[in-house]
Amino acid sequence: MLSGWHKSIPSAERASAGGQGRIALASRNADPIFLRDVARWDLRQQRMLFQILIPIGLLVKHQIDPVRLTDAGGLPIAFARPGANQDGYRFELYHTGDASEPMGELELADTQFNQIEVVWVTLQDPLSVRYDVDVLPGGESTLRGTAGRNLVSEEAAMLAGLAPGQVRRGLGVFGLLVERIELMMLCLNQREYLAQPLFYHMAVLFEQHGFSYVQGQSLMDEIHEGFIPGGCLAQKLDGSTPFRRPEQRDTIRGRSWAIHDGVMADRWDRVRMVKRLGVGAHVCTAPDTSW
Repeated sequence: MLSGWHKSIPSAERASAGGQGRIALASRNADPIFLRDVARWDLRQQRMLFQILIPIGLLVKHQIDPVRLTDAGGLPIAFARPGANQDGYRFELYHTGDASEPMGELELADTQFNQIEVVWVTLQDPLSVRYDVDVLPGGESTLRGTAGRNLVSEEAAMLAGLAPGQVRRGLGVFGLLVERIELMMLCLNQREYLAQPLFYHMAVLFEQHGFSYVQGQSLMDEIHEGFIPGGCLAQKLDGSTPFRRPEQRDTIRGRSWAIHDGVMADRWDRVRMVKRLGVGAHVCTAPDTSW
């Protein structure tokens, strides 16, 4: 079996191995692979790639078979489907096969500049209290608060220690997911990937896990200056809404709620970040500010 596999390796690569039975893993063709390419792979190959993203410890905690990706009753708990951008994927991970919403969501997409970008990421404890910040009282979607706001639910979520866009408490495994995404990018011959944080606190979270800025670092610096005592944003924390209390300036989460509430002159939409494989950028735009 091994000898047949060895013969399938191009002779130039076998010659460079320099020893009997030893195969050089260095590749002469390391062109980047994109999600549109992955979509043409055999389903078994796609599944092997996607399994890289899944934290095994989390599966075991919820009695999920990490190989079959089924719950204790045999129902599937992991799904992939096209993202909003057709050159992308949306991954969903449930704690049980009959759960109404996933505990993990990750959407990746190819960009028009031939890079891969994180479009959306959510990691939430499925057993924690739910706050309906994602739906209006009439049932319409708020797109996680970006297209509308359920103010009653948002205030309750804020008081419970959640950040804008969160409907449940987080899982505390964001750092592990970043490592898994980086490993997936390595398998795709990508040297970096992008992220577009939808909220201020997400940008800071990405910073803390080694991301740097493609666009928006000066804005983040301005925001920090604005929230220090006497700053232009701190002056707007006048208690006029539950999200504009003076103490909001002292935490990342509090600042994020205030920005979500509109204390900035412009909408939050001018930040893009990049993570380079194996490189921690050590960027910090909110020094000495707690969560």
